[in-house]
Amino acid sequence: MKRIIRLVLALGILVSVFGCTEVKQEDDIYIFFTSDVHCGVEDNMTMAGVKSIVDEAKLEHEYVSLVDCGDFLQGGALGSLSKGKFIIDIMNAAGYDIATVGNHEFDYGMDILKERMAESNFDYVVSNIKYSGNKENVFANTAEYIIKDYGGTKVAFIGVATPYSITDSTPKNFMEGSDYVYNFYSGDDGNELYERVQSVVDEVRKQRVKYVIALTHLGSEEQYAPFDSISLISHTSGIDVVLDGHSHSVIVEDKYPNKNGEDVTLSSVGTKLQSVGELILAKDGNIYTLHIDSHNEQDEEVIKVVDNAKIEVDKILSESICNLDYDMKIYDEEGIRIVRTRESTVGNFVTDAYRTILGTDVAIVNGGGVRSNIMAGEVTYRNLFDVAPFQNNGGSCYATGQQIMDALEYGARYTSGIYKLDGNAVGEFGGFLQVSGLKYTIDTSVESSVMVDDDGMFTGFANDDRKVKDVYVLQNDEYVPIDPEKTYSVGGISYMLFDGGDGNTIFMNCEKISDNDHVDIEILKQYLNESGGFNDTYRETQGRIIIE
Repeated sequence: MKRIIRLVLALGILVSVFGCTEVKQEDDIYIFFTSDVHCGVEDNMTMAGVKSIVDEAKLEHEYVSLVDCGDFLQGGALGSLSKGKFIIDIMNAAGYDIATVGNHEFDYGMDILKERMAESNFDYVVSNIKYSGNKENVFANTAEYIIKDYGGTKVAFIGVATPYSITDSTPKNFMEGSDYVYNFYSGDDGNELYERVQSVVDEVRKQRVKYVIALTHLGSEEQYAPFDSISLISHTSGIDVVLDGHSHSVIVEDKYPNKNGEDVTLSSVGTKLQSVGELILAKDGNIYTLHIDSHNEQDEEVIKVVDNAKIEVDKILSESICNLDYDMKIYDEEGIRIVRTRESTVGNFVTDAYRTILGTDVAIVNGGGVRSNIMAGEVTYRNLFDVAPFQNNGGSCYATGQQIMDALEYGARYTSGIYKLDGNAVGEFGGFLQVSGLKYTIDTSVESSVMVDDDGMFTGFANDDRKVKDVYVLQNDEYVPIDPEKTYSVGGISYMLFDGGDGNTIFMNCEKISDNDHVDIEILKQYLNESGGFNDTYRETQGRIIIE
């Protein structure tokens, strides 16, 4: 009898060793997730709240992880004034396990990103970055996927960065000399990206993982196609869950069929810690996602790290600039961001500052670079920094009226007759242009003829159809029709004019008047100081951008 028992035990060990049986999952697996925090560590749920939620789950469950889907280093003073270091300190204190990169992780340049990644106590994962340069590949040692073992149940995490990173950050950061050396498997129809991700999924599936989770920074809105998360799902198989970022969408739990018709769970938690996502891989095999948007407990250690970081920047940011007796907003009353689809009062203020301080005929600023409301009360350096957190340099150049009209057309490529639907923005584009010294109309019934290359950079127009019409330039306090043949001086940020920001290449070869001319926040501050603060100009929009 003892021989039989020993034989059975021995066979059991052999079966286990050779992977012929599946280990029974004894407890649910909890994956908490955040995305697009944009330095908002004290906003909404707060990073101290995130740590508290995760710690409470660890008291009740054995298998708990915390992950992020990108865009954490940039978007506020704590990030920009430390080039992301304070944010990494805070994320380390919060106990993150894995993160993928968003487009704004690249904003400080590759050398700084390398430093931030080295300082991180968590792992980075990204599967779709390839390097063709002759220097150093910052991602040479970054995992394409990570497999975690939760008591015998293996879960694979695959990172996917948006191919739009090149245009949605600063294009020159991806270059060596005049050549782009970083590529995100972009392609013009998405197939290169889908095939790349599929190959990684197939590789991890060979390792007998039970679940595959894609941490994506792709976005789920139509304007991100063909590189959006829903398209990725429909063109691949083997992924169980997509935790998404980039579009700031709030998706608790949607199901989309993959290329085999099998349902894949999609979830996204908005921005600035609006909520904390919770993915539950239940021991019965079911998958659930939910959002946590209320929690009272705060982790004291994270609070201490945040407070220490704030001390370092408070002296600079607390400087009083002026007072304001009305609200200026980039969001509407429902919290929908309008600065990337419509004229906004803050956008008017920012572009007026560039036109005045740089002394140009007109000024343009990408809506994606105008990041915050300015509310009534004392306006401090901090408020201006929240509006312009990227520390871009001002610049100016000479351009023809036709080039200006082409730039407006490029910026209006996604503009729709409506700007929101079911609580989400419609037609958003970071390259949508706020203007000063100009006014123009967008006819949304016209289909965009804008053409871009595989990297999303503007190459021309497919035909003569134009969404933008009735363009006027301000001369001697009167708006007159723009002259396509005339040369005008154009002010803005170097990112927009000379670096191909948002894929807008129209001004890159124009004759420069100035470059690296003041940092963006200093331009705003100088404008307010010289003009004596805000006046009634920005109480309402002024009809600079008309939507038809």
